[in-house]
Order: sequence, then C-alpha cells, then structure tokens
Amino acid sequence: MSTALRHSERQIPDRLTRPAARALKSWESLLAIVAIGIFVLNAWASPYFLDPWNLSDASFNFTEKAMIAFAMAMLIIAGEIDLSVGAIIALASTVMGVAMTAGAPTPVLVLLGLGTGLACGAFNGMLVARFGLPSIVVTIGTMSLFRGISYIILGDGAFTGYPDSFAWFGQGYVFWVITVELVIFTLAALVFGVLLHRTSFGRTVYAIGNNSVAARFSGIRVDRVRFILFLLTGLMSGIAAICLTSRLGSTRPSIASGFELEVVTIVVLGGVSILGGSGSIVGVVLAALVMGLVTFGLGLLNVPGIVMSVVVGALLIAVIAVPRLWAMARAKSRKR
Repeated sequence: MSTALRHSERQIPDRLTRPAARALKSWESLLAIVAIGIFVLNAWASPYFLDPWNLSDASFNFTEKAMIAFAMAMLIIAGEIDLSVGAIIALASTVMGVAMTAGAPTPVLVLLGLGTGLACGAFNGMLVARFGLPSIVVTIGTMSLFRGISYIILGDGAFTGYPDSFAWFGQGYVFWVITVELVIFTLAALVFGVLLHRTSFGRTVYAIGNNSVAARFSGIRVDRVRFILFLLTGLMSGIAAICLTSRLGSTRPSIASGFELEVVTIVVLGGVSILGGSGSIVGVVLAALVMGLVTFGLGLLNVPGIVMSVVVGALLIAVIAVPRLWAMARAKSRKR
C-alpha cells in the first residue's frame, strides 16, 4: 500500500468526524446535557416530577416567556434589545380586559391582544429605527409608559370573568397532556428557526449585528429590518399576553412583572451574544427547557419565589461572565 493511500485513509475519517466533533463542543450540546442532568435530578428529588400531568404543567414555566424569547433573540442578534416586553403584556391584557367588560367575544379579544402588541412594537421600532434612539433607553422608557397606562386604567383592581372559550388558549389541551401553549411554542420555534437560519432576512439580521455600518453600505435596509424585529417582538408579546391572561383568568396591572429579566436570561443562556452577531433558535429552545425544568423543580421542592428570582439573576450573570472569564484565562495561558 502506497504512502498516499495510507494518508488518504487516515484523512477521510478525520474530515467526516469534524462536524460531529464541532457539534459535540457547541453551546447547544452543553445545554442539552445540562437539561438532561436537571431532568434526572428533578426525578430523583421529587416522586411527583415524572407524572405526565405534572410534566405538562411544567411547560407553563417557560412557554410564554420562550415565545417572546424567539423574537428577542433575533433582536439581540441584530444588536438591539427590548426591555418593555413585560409591560406590553400588561397593556395588551388590560386592553383585552376593558373589551371583555364591554361584552366583546373571544375573537375580538384575541385580535385586540395581537393588535396592542403590534402597536407597542411599532412604537418602539419607530423611536429606534426612525429617530435613531438607543433601544435600551427607549424600551426602559416604554416599559414604564405601557405598565403605567395599565395602572391608570386598573389601579388596584382587576378584570375577571373572561369567557370560557377564551380560557382555551392558556388552559386547553390539544391531545392528552399536550397543551395549546406547548403547540404554539413549538410552531413559533419552527417559524423563527426557519426565518433566522434559512432565509435571506435571517442573514441580514446576522449582518446587521456584526457590523451595521457595513450592512448599510452593502445595500441592506438596516432601519427597516430593525423596525420589523421590534414588530415581531411586540407581536410575540401580544401572543404571550393572550396565553397568560387566559391561563390566569384575570388581568392585573402587575401581570408579567419580571418577564424582561427571564426572557433576556433565556436568550443569553441559549448562546445568543449580548453584543449581537451570533446565536441560534435551537439554543434558545434548549435554554427555555433548562429554565422551565429549574423553576418547576424548585417549585416541587417548595422553594420560595424570591429564591427562584435569585437563581435566575445569578444564572444571567454567570452566563455572561463565564465565557469572558474563560477567554481571559485562555489568553493568559497562551502568553505563558
């Protein structure tokens, strides 16, 4: 056997195994391992965890937040952020509550929830894309604005008595333990996965996040893309408002408080760079599962809600800090 032939026999398997090796070293693979580990720990810690209906209930811990996280991931990849998503939910829920008290049927309530989300997203997008204002400043302002309107309308009160047909979105089941929310979550993951990874629009999002100036000079309509991304975030917040209001059966101005932190945590935990330019929908899906399993497992162990908030905050800091610390450690080792 010649040397060239022996060399080719060694090289072909190496080339074939490189994609698999890269996949095993990816952030998504790590998240999958973590999710499996948390699942096993929860099953060991609580005898009630593996009950199919309990697992179905566990999906409520992440589906509504993950719906928003898909749109937020694309927004952050493009170098922007929306911290008003929880307030958009509150305002959309309040608008639906006002319409419900006026006797509006379920289809009208759904349209109003979606329309309010889109209107809030368009308002954010106009301020950022049209007037060039920083998205973090704009959405901090609209976070107070949107929730403030809800407090003005409701005060310390609440809207209750939604029609039974409306409850289907947040409490209904499609088949056995498969909830309506879980189906919406799955469809949203597929739609945003295709949009980000299989379309030219998705490629423009990555281009803008990596270098918005170069993207603009290459002919990409940067402001238009940013506006569309804020619209998508508002739309998904409207869908989440419908599901959350339906599941709770009531509207209060404090609804969805803290959603901003958890949505951003899911996105960053999913491997989306907070600086923009990189990330995947698969990572966001896995991060949502991890967050849902963590919070549900702590709930089964009767851990107080404030402790869960501490865990979420610590997780966000760790996810941002660990890659940076790892890069610094590698740079020091190379210098040595």
